[in-house]
Amino acid sequence: MGLLQDVLDEGFSGIQHNFITAKLEDLVRWSRARSSWPASFGLACCAIEMMATGAAHYDISRFGMEVFRASPRQADIMIVAGRVSQKMAPVLRQVYDQMMEPKWVISMGVCASSGGMFNNYAIVQGVDQVVPVDVYAPGCPPTPETLIHAIETLHGLIETGELLKRRSASGSGANVHVEAAPVPAQPVPVMLGTR
Repeated sequence: MGLLQDVLDEGFSGIQHNFITAKLEDLVRWSRARSSWPASFGLACCAIEMMATGAAHYDISRFGMEVFRASPRQADIMIVAGRVSQKMAPVLRQVYDQMMEPKWVISMGVCASSGGMFNNYAIVQGVDQVVPVDVYAPGCPPTPETLIHAIETLHGLIETGELLKRRSASGSGANVHVEAAPVPAQPVPVMLGTR
């Protein structure tokens, strides 16, 4: 009888939220966070780690990202992996502009984030000069665990709606810096043909 009285007193705002009566905005953010497709922009050695993240051992399809899209019009997240040359910067911006809103950018590796060891005229000293970056994944190159941590951080920010608030307030990316994932002391061997 309490639920009926709450509805009579407060209208629809008196209904407790569940999967049927959830706010539409929460459902949209939840689905965006769990079905984002990356547009790969692999430019250097970080691209190998990005490809390893999509392979069977790490399997980012667990996060709804099983399809790396070749067309920017079908992608939500751009993962910039590696150094960006001055000649590639306009192409990177064009691919970003062709992506549908809302869109997010992960800067993967120290070369994409700050130019890395290439402090010269040919390399862009940070991809944030070309596109607004939301999450920075550190490392040279970052391990697949670090990229997965950056993806999970981005998904958490998408689900809470924090990214769109930051972007509308500042006009740029969210500039979230994640820590590198700890590397185990002893590598875990991968045994083929066993379960």
